[in-house]
Amino acid sequence: MNSSATTPALAMALTTAAPAAAQGAANATDAGTREVRLYDIAHGRTGDKGDRCNISVIAYRPEYYDILVEQVTPEAVRAVYAHREPGTITRHLLPNLSAMNFVIDHVLDGGVNDSLNLDSHGKSLAGFLLDLPITLPAHLALPER
Repeated sequence: MNSSATTPALAMALTTAAPAAAQGAANATDAGTREVRLYDIAHGRTGDKGDRCNISVIAYRPEYYDILVEQVTPEAVRAVYAHREPGTITRHLLPNLSAMNFVIDHVLDGGVNDSLNLDSHGKSLAGFLLDLPITLPAHLALPER
């Protein structure tokens, strides 16, 4: 997802989700950090069952994992999806895989069979999360693509 496709609701959620990331970017030269998007250092997978969404975030490199744990918190995830009024958000850490898994309840408007929403599947929700701003130490290189 590019920044030109960011909706006003997502922009507001991202502003709320990562004040530390925004502050880090403002001090990029002083602190030796730079702001990137989550999709620069990780990829995601999403699934759904009923009104529950499951989002995995997997670091491209093991050295990004601690940054993910620090910045991709249940609170940051809640802010990204605030417009969908999520219920409980549970984060499961998977350090041996350099990954984490979020289980988000009540984020799919009741699920496929109960919702009037045209797309109440959770399939596209990982893309929303991957636009989250992340403060990356300047010494860490981005992966080659």
